[in-house]
Amino acid sequence: MEKNDYNVKAITDVYKNAHIALQSISDLIPAVEDNELLTELKEQYEGYEKVIGEISSFMIENQIERKDVNPFKKAMLWGSIKMKTLINSSKNQVAEMMINGTVMGINELTAMKNESSVLDDEVKSYVEKLLELEENYNERLKKFL
Repeated sequence: MEKNDYNVKAITDVYKNAHIALQSISDLIPAVEDNELLTELKEQYEGYEKVIGEISSFMIENQIERKDVNPFKKAMLWGSIKMKTLINSSKNQVAEMMINGTVMGINELTAMKNESSVLDDEVKSYVEKLLELEENYNERLKKFL
């Protein structure tokens, strides 16, 4: 894969990663009864939204098509979240679901970062920014377990 192709794929994947997190939070919020956890999720939502805005601007400037998460994947995510919270919507369960999601994101972003020799500096900075955000959120969620 050419360097430019890899950069386009990487920034598109970072964009989708943040969108999946945003969608997950949006799907979880109605099931959350604990005020402290609800506040945490709303703060995380705003953080992801901010990063998505920055990445969107970069993609527009560089004429990179912004592709939304596959509708089937969104539906599967929504169904999974609804099913799990229907069975158990405790703050522990919600925190565990969010932690599992952030860990998947962290793994994906870490793999991208490890291939940073083929990333342009600006793309690499977005990978690192979202990775740092997800690691921070992961730690903050642990207190709800």
